[in-house]
Amino acid sequence: MSRADFLTRVEPHLGADVLMYATEEGGRATAALPGWSCPCVVSLERPLVGWDGLPMLGQTALNPGETRRVGFYLLSGDEAASALRAAGRFFLWEGRAVGEGAIVG
Repeated sequence: MSRADFLTRVEPHLGADVLMYATEEGGRATAALPGWSCPCVVSLERPLVGWDGLPMLGQTALNPGETRRVGFYLLSGDEAASALRAAGRFFLWEGRAVGEGAIVG
């Protein structure tokens, strides 16, 4: 089973309004495809503190510059969800921040 298929079968740990930064603003050069994952970090200060997150994109890519409400499946489960909820927002990390999320649930 692919990661994208797995994400259609599980419940999200939390929901967030995600903004993918535009490419010219430091974001990804390509869309995040279904099954994509990245660390979700609470601050851009070092050392980075974050958790592996899988945005539940369904069958639709998330393009640079796009904003969408998505669920997140977190590999560290409720521990990560609690920490991200407490922070209220987080950054999507790929060696740099390529987007950010505001917790909605």
